[in-house]
Amino acid sequence: MKLLKDIRVLDLGGFITGPYASMLLAELGADVVKVERPGAGDPFRAFQNGLYSPHFQAHNRNKRSIALEYTKPEGLDTLKSLVRTADVLVINNRPGVAEKLGIGYQALREINPRLIYCSITGFGADGPYAERPAFDNVGQALSGWMSRHRRGDDPRVVGPAIADPATSYYAALGILGALHERTQSDQGHLVEVNMLEATIALGAEPITNYFATGEPVPVYQRAAMSQAYNLNCKDGKRIGLHMSSPDKFWQGLCRVVGREEWITKYATRMDRVKHYEALALELNGIFRTRNRNDWILLLDREDVPFAPEHEVQDVETDPQVRHLGVFYEIDHPKYGKLKAPHGPVRVDSDRTVELRPPPDLGEHTDEVLREAGFAPERIALLRQHGII
Repeated sequence: MKLLKDIRVLDLGGFITGPYASMLLAELGADVVKVERPGAGDPFRAFQNGLYSPHFQAHNRNKRSIALEYTKPEGLDTLKSLVRTADVLVINNRPGVAEKLGIGYQALREINPRLIYCSITGFGADGPYAERPAFDNVGQALSGWMSRHRRGDDPRVVGPAIADPATSYYAALGILGALHERTQSDQGHLVEVNMLEATIALGAEPITNYFATGEPVPVYQRAAMSQAYNLNCKDGKRIGLHMSSPDKFWQGLCRVVGREEWITKYATRMDRVKHYEALALELNGIFRTRNRNDWILLLDREDVPFAPEHEVQDVETDPQVRHLGVFYEIDHPKYGKLKAPHGPVRVDSDRTVELRPPPDLGEHTDEVLREAGFAPERIALLRQHGII
């Protein structure tokens, strides 16, 4: 995977949005240099197990790390030297922080007019919420996303991050578009993405439905329209169904569960939508009469769209996951065996990329500075002054 093999990315991000966006570029072959301040580095490092937490590992594969105190003049000059040879810079902070540090877009474009500068914020560059701190659950709540995935008054939040990675995907998309345009104009661009708009975009379907009808959208309406069910089996395991619109899938399910009369009773998709609640309850009762593996055989025979609901620990043993070779392992000299999923993009049937484990803090400092033309004496002086 060498689509971005000539692209150098400086990742000044922390937590998820910035780091994940740059990791997506790394998985397309970009050379990503993670710029971290000495001492603690990316705050995600210290979430668990010293400075190499699983949370950090998940968003920082295939990168190099330089530890650089760019809040001091000598460190800022060093960072600017790296900016001169970079193609992309990714940063996620509240508005104005980068400018106070001397690394805002206007300052850096004077150094490198071809730089694609990606600024990720919580709520945008200005507005009544611009200065507020923003993390994943804030984005989920404000965008309306959380209201579509929560019932009752349980104060706990389930599931992995949604708003953060959605923001990262849109940021990477914007960067790629800006890089493409640069091939024509030879000019850099400011790419701005915020968590609020990104998460709203991810939930466009119910929002568009509301605008079209003027009516609040029931939380189960999408599942009803798509005829999707999560059903409990006799052995306590669960299975997901999604019949969508073709009638043949519904008819196949009716034969599987021994309810052929439903084929005529609920002949149209809108019949099934109207009776979704009742059908869900009845199907759940039916599926409790057999173990999941028995249902899998029957559903597969009738070509009904289904999947077993895997726990996280079950995913890697799934036959299709194994066939795709989703996961890889790296032997790390310090941390032992590291396991992670490959990037999901294949080009010409290939996704091979030089696999790098998530970097230790400052692991590649000397290497990156030498590539930028720093002499050994200067590197030693920077280290003596506490800059690196």
